[in-house]
Amino acid sequence: MSQIDLFKYQALGNDYLVMDLPGPLDEVVALLPTLCDRHLGLGSDGLLAFDPKAMTVRIFNPDRSEAQKSGNGLRITAAHAVLLHGAGERFELRTADRANSLRVLSRNGAEITTELDIGRPSFRAADLPAMFDGEPDQVDLDTPAGRVEAVLVSVGNPHCVVFGQPVTKERCLELGPHLERHPAFPERTNVQLCEVVDRARVRAEIWERGAGYTLASGTSASAVAAACMRRRLVDDEVTVRMPGGDLALRREANGNLVQSGPARRVYRARVDLADFA
Repeated sequence: MSQIDLFKYQALGNDYLVMDLPGPLDEVVALLPTLCDRHLGLGSDGLLAFDPKAMTVRIFNPDRSEAQKSGNGLRITAAHAVLLHGAGERFELRTADRANSLRVLSRNGAEITTELDIGRPSFRAADLPAMFDGEPDQVDLDTPAGRVEAVLVSVGNPHCVVFGQPVTKERCLELGPHLERHPAFPERTNVQLCEVVDRARVRAEIWERGAGYTLASGTSASAVAAACMRRRLVDDEVTVRMPGGDLALRREANGNLVQSGPARRVYRARVDLADFA
């Protein structure tokens, strides 16, 4: 077992451990269920493994599964790149799906606010993937907690945006586990309950694939905005309110979604991995 520097960041209450590569990634991933546990470990919604030379990031959930993308994770990695590695005002971070453009909007001590081009959302079921044809405007899904209507969206990772349900933590905890692992989603999915407040504001509760209930999610906020725009319920600029805070989204002329929000470093720690084995 190794000793390693781990950094903890949070973005709207969605928190990640960050490690720099090269490093003992396999050892850390093996220990993630304990490291991420909020009672037995450091507490986190996942791990960001950042290579400062290649400007790439890999994203891991607490259950050791690897995610294609995370909006808050990318903004956290951007903050880390600025605070520790001297990244400039504009740069790209590569995830599994694409190169992601970021721009630093402001810096206040350990808090960095950035703008992230999340890309163009897709409503093709095959892009999630999901067991439906084409680009369904709505799907009805039966679960042990009841039937729901949803819009399917990919923003580099899969999302099931649910309409017509109470947007509460309690209902999210009821539906989230069933929808994440619904047979319609062979690779599982992220889940959002959403409610349109007006044409510029939406409320959302979030269940993340591989992580569970979370206070905020950048890609989830993007998926919610995209689904509401597809239904023409909101305008091209919208704020998504989550329990952890608000994220601003806008749709560009090319169809890409851009999100803006803060990320803050919480601590840096030298961790002996043997303590968590």
